[in-house]
Amino acid sequence: MARDFPARREIGPMPIESQSQKTAKDPDRWTLIRDVAVLQVKLVVDGMRDFILVPVSLVAGLISLIRGKTGPESPFYELLRFGKKSEHWINLFGAAERLPASRQDRIRLPDEDIDAMVSRVETFVVDEYRKGGVTRQAKERLDKALDSLHKLASSRKQGNTGDN
Repeated sequence: MARDFPARREIGPMPIESQSQKTAKDPDRWTLIRDVAVLQVKLVVDGMRDFILVPVSLVAGLISLIRGKTGPESPFYELLRFGKKSEHWINLFGAAERLPASRQDRIRLPDEDIDAMVSRVETFVVDEYRKGGVTRQAKERLDKALDSLHKLASSRKQGNTGDN
């Protein structure tokens, strides 16, 4: 038995006027197939972006530290802005917006996101630093090394500008 595929308009985004009529219904079979396929493409795109961003973010962070640029115009924070925009553009789980709110709320995650968890660990490390523990010594050594790198980069930059 041959099956006819629905027309493009039936499996694509719903027109605005029909969205309100469809909100109470679950996605149909062809919408599910489309959503599965689109998610796979988005996962590949997102994965490639992440694969590229790992080394690029490390380099941008090092460049920012060496140049002494820690503000919002540093290469690292420029990269974060790009990453946030690309994350929004990819919209990895956009198909979940088809589900009614009652279905979206079934899955519970901790109220605390990863940034909040990192903040708690950071607070612990800062408290240990203030107590004068190992973290204080490590911070002082890292600060000293970064200052040396910054001075070296600045002296090379000043030395190169006179040669041109």
